[in-house]
Formats: sequence, structure tokens, C-alpha cells
Amino acid sequence: MAEKLNITLVKSPIGAIPKHKKTLEALGLKKVNKTVEMPDNACVRGMIKQVNHLVKVEEI
Repeated sequence: MAEKLNITLVKSPIGAIPKHKKTLEALGLKKVNKTVEMPDNACVRGMIKQVNHLVKVEEI
């Protein structure tokens, strides 16, 4: 398992349900094509699983 993850918002959350919008905000993703670096742990993986249709994930 990688130590860090690069998470990029690739699709707009405009039509997403409010819970998914809050999850993206908690990940630090507010604009399309913004990338954040997060630690690879169970909490972050669960958040990614919830919004996997909106983000792209790369292990580093």
C-alpha cells in the first residue's frame, strides 16, 4: 500500500447529493482539476469510495 494518495476532482459536484459535496469539501477539493495529497489510510479510502465517480486517485 502506498503512503500517500494524489486525489484529483475530475467531475463537477453540481448535481451531486449534499453528502457527496460535503465529502469533497472535507477532502479539500473545491474546484475541478484541483489535486490534493492525502495520507493513505482507512478514513481517506472510505471518503474516496463514496465519491469515486467524481475523483481520480493515484498512489505515490
